[in-house]
Amino acid sequence: MTPSERLFFIALLPPKPIQNQITEIKQYFAQTYNSRHALKSPPHITLQPPFKWLTEDLPTLEQHLTTFALNRASIPITLSGFNAFPPRVLFVDVIKTPELINIQQQLSNSLEQQLNIVHQVSKKYPFSPHVTVAFKDLSRTAFETAWIEFAQRPIYFEFTVPQLTLLIHNGQTWNIKTEFPFLNCDSRL
Repeated sequence: MTPSERLFFIALLPPKPIQNQITEIKQYFAQTYNSRHALKSPPHITLQPPFKWLTEDLPTLEQHLTTFALNRASIPITLSGFNAFPPRVLFVDVIKTPELINIQQQLSNSLEQQLNIVHQVSKKYPFSPHVTVAFKDLSRTAFETAWIEFAQRPIYFEFTVPQLTLLIHNGQTWNIKTEFPFLNCDSRL
């Protein structure tokens, strides 16, 4: 990366009370299974995986996302149960709705066509929305034990996401940079 390049990604974030509950699960994984990596970002559903972008071109990216969001409706989301990508990733499962699939495809296409932001790996696999609670630093042995513990554990939330969120990496953690309200978003929510 050049000095002015930073890593960004675009996501949907649950409401704060749900984020707090999922963060408690991440903290449990850190304490019980020595897996802390998921704590480096707020709970989220990734729509556009991390990409490099010049900080001096940030207004271009933000204007694009503002326009994109203003032409979309808020997204209903259902989180239901835990699932896994063996051998290291555990997550809260996200019900794959047409609205969620559509916004991810539209965002991906828009970013590629307008800003040349392309995530090659994502083009090879179907969109698989999830909210990660443990990954990368979760050992295979810990994964097996944790999956036995969490496979049947209930968790369920329904909510509407009123905005897209752009996150920026500070070298250590991911932080919210900018939020882009959807067209029908009530800012008082």
